[in-house]
Amino acid sequence: MNSTKGKKVLLGLVGAILGLIWLAPFYMMIANSLKTKKEIFQSPLIPPEGLNVENYAQAAKNLNFGQTFVNSLLITVVSVVIIIIFSSMAAYALSRVKSKVSTVIFFVFVAAMLIPFQAVMIPLVSFFGKLGMLNRPGIVFLYLGFGSSLSIFLYHGTINTLPKSLDEAAIIDGCNRFQVFWYIIFPILKPITVTVAILNTIWIWNDYLLPSLVINQPGMETIPLKMFFFFGEYTKQWHLALAGLTIAIIPVIIFYFVAQKHIIKGITAGSVK
Repeated sequence: MNSTKGKKVLLGLVGAILGLIWLAPFYMMIANSLKTKKEIFQSPLIPPEGLNVENYAQAAKNLNFGQTFVNSLLITVVSVVIIIIFSSMAAYALSRVKSKVSTVIFFVFVAAMLIPFQAVMIPLVSFFGKLGMLNRPGIVFLYLGFGSSLSIFLYHGTINTLPKSLDEAAIIDGCNRFQVFWYIIFPILKPITVTVAILNTIWIWNDYLLPSLVINQPGMETIPLKMFFFFGEYTKQWHLALAGLTIAIIPVIIFYFVAQKHIIKGITAGSVK
């Protein structure tokens, strides 16, 4: 009994320490966003002497937050919706059509996850520039390409666990293949769909590199691009940058907590063949 109790206490302490380590970056971001620049350079670890909430108002003004937020939201939502639709349909086709070709195509998608973006970004951006697609539609198309591999992998694992008798029963009732997928299979994929949405939302919302290469039009910047405003050649406005970061992560955190109950369930379903 004492041994079991001791193990529980030890696990509790380890969990508390890991929790504090995980929360430390959030504490530093929020605490320093409420400080003056002088206080940050004195010590970034101590709590702020006062609550300089005007940092948030100034950061929002410098970021032109209303327009920038709409740009980020539009690109993220459209990209995630397109990734979900195309990836789920592709995974369904690859899962239900058993052949050497479908197997090769699936493994090509899996292998594509190992290719870093930095290895292809120069020729890819050059090619898109020749096509006149260095704009918002172009970046959505690129996000579809880079986000499909992991999404198809997750959907494919989940669809493999669904019996083909569902498809056969729907076809007997008069459904075509698209109706089978859209009305029967896709609603069952809700947990993994939420997981795919969260993973891609966090990635696209926080992405800096791809928008910096593709979006060259003034007024079309996303939040990560606009955050660069606070880091000049001779000065860095850390207090405003951290306030802007705090504002920027709020939508993603809200979305995460609303959908969190589906995450573990979706990942577990996608890992079972």
